[in-house]
Amino acid sequence: MTVIDANRMHEIETRYPEYFHRSFRQRFGGLMILIATLLYSLYAVWFFDLPKLFAEAHWERVGIYLSQWVSYDVQPEFRIGDDGSIDIRYPRFSPLGDNPHPDWLVNNPDGSITVSISGTSRTVTVSKSETIVTAHGVSVPVDVSSGAPKVVGPVPGWMTVYDDNVLADLGFAGNVSISVDRVKIRKRFIGWANFVFDTQSSFFDKPVGEVVSLIVSGPRIKPDQSNLSLAFDDIWNNSEWQHGDVWTKLFQTIVMAFLGTLLGALTAFPLAFLAARNITPNRLLNQILKRFFDFLRSVDMLIWALFLTRAFGPGPLAGSGAIFLTETGTLGKLYSEGLENIDNKPREGIKSTGAQTVLVHRYGIMPQIVPVFVSQTLYQWESNVRGATIIGAVGAGGIGLKLWEAMRTNANWENVAYMVILILIVVFIFDTASNALRHRLMGTKTH
Repeated sequence: MTVIDANRMHEIETRYPEYFHRSFRQRFGGLMILIATLLYSLYAVWFFDLPKLFAEAHWERVGIYLSQWVSYDVQPEFRIGDDGSIDIRYPRFSPLGDNPHPDWLVNNPDGSITVSISGTSRTVTVSKSETIVTAHGVSVPVDVSSGAPKVVGPVPGWMTVYDDNVLADLGFAGNVSISVDRVKIRKRFIGWANFVFDTQSSFFDKPVGEVVSLIVSGPRIKPDQSNLSLAFDDIWNNSEWQHGDVWTKLFQTIVMAFLGTLLGALTAFPLAFLAARNITPNRLLNQILKRFFDFLRSVDMLIWALFLTRAFGPGPLAGSGAIFLTETGTLGKLYSEGLENIDNKPREGIKSTGAQTVLVHRYGIMPQIVPVFVSQTLYQWESNVRGATIIGAVGAGGIGLKLWEAMRTNANWENVAYMVILILIVVFIFDTASNALRHRLMGTKTH
């Protein structure tokens, strides 16, 4: 074991004072940051009243909305006449078309009608005097022959009795509303109804094989138009899913992001040379331009979109303008900081030959900054594809406005899911392409 004497210890302390004479910040800085973070978290919990917020939140709506993203429902209504007849009606624009005859609805010999909500485990049988709901292993009759519906026997937990109505909740499969003169049924199906052809199409409700046969070699449905052209028109103009409008708005969003980013980059590029202190030695001009960049990017893109929609009206022009203003500020700051951090030796070497300023910039600065500038611009373009979706919700055009309209009705969540998936696919494609281009320009490998 080596013993260090006092002189040797003093020599080590003198040589490495940062290890033996640490300041208070160095010794307790990490602990203070941890305590400050904990205190701030507690303050945030108190300020936003998170316990009350979580307690009063409608968590059940999450499941409802998610189920509506991946399913649709059919709502037949059974009206019971005074003579005991049962008239079946469907809402306007029903997913089943104008004259539906679903196989899950059976007319019984005694005049009653049985509806299969989910196989044989959940059924509803409607007759003139009672409605029998079968679910969770029990059958519950509801008498509708008197002035108000009345549950015969004990009321199960999945049934709710009101003054003039009995509601049976059958979970994801649907629900049943029973009154004296009518029974409303909501039956849920997994999938997206009429995604390819709507109920007005000549190809609606035809098997895939028959549709393919008609398109390839079948007789013309319309004499003046081929079946292939007719099928494309029916898909593009689908009244329920509005594929044509959705894809047009999606393309608008991409163009908005591209045009706004391109114009912002073209404007910011020359201004950055004037804002960089080592390129333009005019402190007043440097500061004015840098504060101008700060102003443009400090106003959020959404706020710019609100201003421009008031000036030019709703549409993609306002969206492109909002992206342009924001990107001029953001890219101007990034470009100017990149110029201020270049290596001055190549520039000074070219300048020493007596070359003109343009040539000094071309050969002394551009080779250093072009890969970085292009990389930053590509990243902003990729980010603006997402941003263009948000500003569309305030009237700036693109798919964002379409998405907001679908969400506002609170009934077209399957359409919302469709557009969200399209946005995710576009963002993924642009993210992958942007990353590949950036790595290629920077000379790094992708992982």
